[in-house]
Amino acid sequence: MYEKRVRAVAVVVMALAFAAVLRVAPVYAGAEDWNDKQIAWKTYDDGLAEAKKTHRPICLIFYTTWCPHCANYSKVFSDPKVVEKSKSFVMIHLDADKNKELGQKYAPDGGYIPRTFFLTPNGELDASLSETRDKYKYFYDEKNPDAVLAGMDRALKKIASK
Repeated sequence: MYEKRVRAVAVVVMALAFAAVLRVAPVYAGAEDWNDKQIAWKTYDDGLAEAKKTHRPICLIFYTTWCPHCANYSKVFSDPKVVEKSKSFVMIHLDADKNKELGQKYAPDGGYIPRTFFLTPNGELDASLSETRDKYKYFYDEKNPDAVLAGMDRALKKIASK
């Protein structure tokens, strides 16, 4: 009788512990919230075709759904200034886990995430359009929209002048 009670208490304690873990475990669902309602995200192929047709530069972002930095960065794209500036670009975002070949193609300084690149309307990477640091050059501040806005401004100035 005593053993049954101990087992029952242990089961209840384990169930409560599991429920507590579920409550406090971090959830990075935000990596999927890239403000699709206000930003016209394209697939890679559709984005390349649109950029060639409209002569607009491309903003290409690699992310994953499990990355907490990507979840933070995705929120930057809800900033009204970023939404407005995005209209000057063809916006493409790709899950790096589902687009490994493209992720390798666009990895001049490694395969970290999130990575943001600015491409010409012909889809060519302009490697000079990056942050000014030795490592993680294509990682923009994940919480401050000013960083990616400055990158967008540099890209528009340089690519538009070609």
